[in-house]
Amino acid sequence: MHNTAGGHPAHLQHHFSDSEQQASASKLGMWLFLLTEMLLFGGLFAAYSIYRAWNPEMFYEAHKQLNVQLGMINTIVLITSSVTMALAIRSMQLNKRKIAVRFLIATLVFAAVFLVIKYFEYSHKFHLGQLPGKYYTFTGLQGSNPHIFFSIYFMMTGLHGIHVIGGMGLIGWMLSRTTRNQFSPAYYTPLEMTGLYWHLVDLIWIFLFPLLYLIG
Repeated sequence: MHNTAGGHPAHLQHHFSDSEQQASASKLGMWLFLLTEMLLFGGLFAAYSIYRAWNPEMFYEAHKQLNVQLGMINTIVLITSSVTMALAIRSMQLNKRKIAVRFLIATLVFAAVFLVIKYFEYSHKFHLGQLPGKYYTFTGLQGSNPHIFFSIYFMMTGLHGIHVIGGMGLIGWMLSRTTRNQFSPAYYTPLEMTGLYWHLVDLIWIFLFPLLYLIG
């Protein structure tokens, strides 16, 4: 990274005494933000647990309408994207900028694949009428209130999908900054923070997949 006059690193904000303090503050801020994200999803996980406890048979029957194969593919895709994100950060640590760019592009491609698969899943649900609440019109399920399962399914996977889109925006921004040579082994904090966020998105899906797709 370039230095300003007097040897002051260009990336160092004026209210920090040194780069180490700035990096530590950034990490603390990111972990606090991730905690609020976990609290957000925690409410949905709590709702899932309560409604499943009240309607165990309905949840079991309704989950059979989900495509386990597509869910498994998406799980593999997201896990792989976490690996490529970690490799992008590691490449920057080793000052291999071009390789870091390639791994960031790969991460974006995997994220896009995840969303495309989700689009086909959603389209199928819309076609069948397996929709939340009063919009549920599917007649192929026995039992009471199957719309509850699909309401929770769309809330949890929909919110997760929004986070995937947000993560793609951040990764795209990091890709742009990396190509403009704004990071180095001495400074890659924004890239690392984006990686932490992306790993959380991956982790949430790892919980969603068995809870929704593998109930049986």
